[in-house]
Amino acid sequence: MSKRAIILAGGKGTRLRPYTVVLPKPLMPLGDYPILEIIIRQLVHAGFDHITLTVNHQADLIKTFFADGSKWGIKIDYSLESKPLSTMGPLSLIDDLPENFLVMNGDILSDIDFKAFYEDHVAQRNIFTISSYIREHVNLYGVLEVDANKKLQDFHEKPVSKFEVSMGVYMLNKEVLDFIPHNEAYGFDTLMLDLIKAEKNASVNQFKGYWLDIGRPDDYMEAIDEFEKNKSIFLKE
Repeated sequence: MSKRAIILAGGKGTRLRPYTVVLPKPLMPLGDYPILEIIIRQLVHAGFDHITLTVNHQADLIKTFFADGSKWGIKIDYSLESKPLSTMGPLSLIDDLPENFLVMNGDILSDIDFKAFYEDHVAQRNIFTISSYIREHVNLYGVLEVDANKKLQDFHEKPVSKFEVSMGVYMLNKEVLDFIPHNEAYGFDTLMLDLIKAEKNASVNQFKGYWLDIGRPDDYMEAIDEFEKNKSIFLKE
């Protein structure tokens, strides 16, 4: 069975400036490889045989680097956005999507098992599956609990809050395409609310390995260090 992946690689990477002034974010290097090449190598290892890169900003650089994918033994083609279409809108431009397919951001570092994630989605017959992660947020300040008389009732020194967040890695059934308008900006957030409204709720698989969204300069530096220390975890070829 053919396995298809759509990688979203059309963003401008504004949060990662000044690094992304010259290079698009998916081509930012971690060690010897651009982050997008690491993802492609992981997908090849997981048995995927066809990748479509949705491109917009600096598309020619991305297309020149990855070409047709033969270097990695996989078919790579491209879907060019004439305008920004957010996270889910680009799918409306791809007319040959299979019954089930992977969609993911092109700027994450993770050791997720793409093969198992794909197979679980298909086995469960989900319309949409989200890979999630527990992130901890440390409040930078002491938090006061005050009653109606302005008397201090409790105090918490820099409390930690936990949130279950989307990793930017999804499995979709083709039925989802019915919700996505053609060639219009349409985001993951809007799609989730539309699915809930239609009582076709997405499923959530919590991942407990390593995941980092390379969105800010601090995240990028952390990703460089983590990849260099644990290259064999991220690239199992």
